[in-house]
Amino acid sequence: MIAPESIAEILGLGSSIRSVSELESAVSAGLPKRSLERLSARLHEDRREASAYKYKVVPAATWKRRTRRLSPDESEKTERLARVLAAAEQVWDDRDQARAWMNTPHRELGDRAPADVARTELGARRVEALLEKLYFGLPA
Repeated sequence: MIAPESIAEILGLGSSIRSVSELESAVSAGLPKRSLERLSARLHEDRREASAYKYKVVPAATWKRRTRRLSPDESEKTERLARVLAAAEQVWDDRDQARAWMNTPHRELGDRAPADVARTELGARRVEALLEKLYFGLPA
């Protein structure tokens, strides 16, 4: 299991999150919009790509209407993607390699990039299962 501190770090929540319960509370209350911006920037070095990815999670018109916080549903999506990215960073032990892996189509994922597949709950489970295989050296 990925440490909640790792997920919180990606989301920019600081050291205030030390448990799954605290992370759940933050998600339920609605994450700050900057959490999705930080996640997108960590997944994509190019600002345009990061912005385009952000709008895949929260549509542009909705993003503009949001004042400071994401809805609980948008927050759950953002946390899920941060959890998958944290898992990739743990497997690769290198942010740049994890980013490259997350954005490269993979045969096991129907030739789709893990970052795109993980936007749904079932897709995230598939990506996490693939990462687990890679971590333990199983065929993937």
